[in-house]
Amino acid sequence: MARRRQTGARRYPRTARLNEVVREIVAEEIERIDDERLGFFTVTAVEVDPGIEHAKVYWSDIGASDETVLEVLAEHRARLQSEVNKQTHFRRTPILSFHVDTVDREASRIEEILRDLDIPDDEPDEPDVATDESE
Repeated sequence: MARRRQTGARRYPRTARLNEVVREIVAEEIERIDDERLGFFTVTAVEVDPGIEHAKVYWSDIGASDETVLEVLAEHRARLQSEVNKQTHFRRTPILSFHVDTVDREASRIEEILRDLDIPDDEPDEPDVATDESE
């Protein structure tokens, strides 16, 4: 009996593949939405639960308020879910929920705090090495 080789897809966990497929579909479909209320919009990640019942879509947007973007996404949620269903052929279509990706904001805040701190140097200044001019 011959053994089948494992393909690369087998070594890549199923949930990670689902997350990436749904992220790509949602991102592409949002690009097609012609809504001036969206600024520079990015789908940063998607987390599909193992039962494929729900999918959390994480996003960031430069140039629009969070409330405005959430309003636009809520208006187009059915369209986005329909597109996920058409392109994936899952037994169930996950219900999409949208969440602000705050990683960039938190990182900027931490950087700002660190810049504002006045941290004294722990190491004393190195004394200048005296040169012997008699040589």
